[in-house]
Amino acid sequence: MLANQIAAVIRTRLLDPVEILFGDAADLPDRVDALAREFAHVIEGDDEQAAVHALARLIGALYPGDGPFDPPADWWRTPLGRATAKRVGHPAARSVSYSVAGAMLGVTKQGVHDLVRRGKLVKDADGVTTDSVRARLNA
Repeated sequence: MLANQIAAVIRTRLLDPVEILFGDAADLPDRVDALAREFAHVIEGDDEQAAVHALARLIGALYPGDGPFDPPADWWRTPLGRATAKRVGHPAARSVSYSVAGAMLGVTKQGVHDLVRRGKLVKDADGVTTDSVRARLNA
């Protein structure tokens, strides 16, 4: 599932524009599938440092921008979003809104309120700390 999403994002964000600019790139889709499987294997593997590095490479290449990486809440529900939340938390934020925390955890906003109230997540002035969300995902 993770490999499929990585391949799909690489195709739409990178390969499609390359084909538009340079014409047919027939061999690239197979190479993308192999690369996506390699990334997924590393991200889901036991080497934490390699997984974080792979995620940083993917996010930097697939979601470039002048500002900090700030995907919509729904992105966190995707396989890549879930893997990022578990390995890194939010790459560009120390805290997130209750809605984003819920998306990262796969629960509702009300579920996040309940987890904060029960001391399972740490609240701060801007919402919920990403460290506490990541710790909850890895517990």
